[in-house]
Amino acid sequence: MRSSYPEDLTTRARIRDAAIVLFGQQGAAKTSVREIAALAGVSAALVIHHFGSKDRLRGECDDFVVEEFLGRKDELVGEDASTAMQTWLADIDQFRPLVDYLARMLTDRTPAGDHLFDSLLIATKRMLDQQVIAGVVRPPLDRDVTAAYITLYGIVPIIMQGLVARALGGDQLDAAMLRRSTLPLLDLYTNGLYTDSRILDSARDALARTAGPSSDKGENDPNQDPDSPR
Repeated sequence: MRSSYPEDLTTRARIRDAAIVLFGQQGAAKTSVREIAALAGVSAALVIHHFGSKDRLRGECDDFVVEEFLGRKDELVGEDASTAMQTWLADIDQFRPLVDYLARMLTDRTPAGDHLFDSLLIATKRMLDQQVIAGVVRPPLDRDVTAAYITLYGIVPIIMQGLVARALGGDQLDAAMLRRSTLPLLDLYTNGLYTDSRILDSARDALARTAGPSSDKGENDPNQDPDSPR
């Protein structure tokens, strides 16, 4: 696993990278310090010397992965969005250890995972606001709901890599599958799914008719006799 960090040639970074691989593959609880040491090519005592404990090592891995992903997420908000997206698609195998680790963070509901999701959500809201002002995106009906689901749609392929790959006829999510998904997803965001607004209009009408507090005398009361005399 390569990174842009200058300390990556150090023993400490090798240990961190080995831990990221193993924690992502099998979870922190099932990974021993000896396994991490073996993959890093060092002794277990040296792992403890650098990090103090497995929990502290995991904390540093969390911080590293959060910084890596948040930095790359921010790239998608700027002018180099297309370049960044091409890099992600071309380097999915390079970043797979980070992707696996991220999936563990989010599904295990670690504090770092919650922080990462919250940060991605904030970045998505900022992106929506900027693109609405720029005229690229139409103003959403509910900006917070829209941002939450866009964020979720973005991380589902990370968390559920195996199921996404299976649905697309493969064993593992790879660059080819991501490339195949790019245009259909952009088409969905650009042109929408429905050919007209009938379903939206029906939903809006149904919600309007069922809105308001229930009453034993009003038409919104679920226990009211629909055939009672007027």
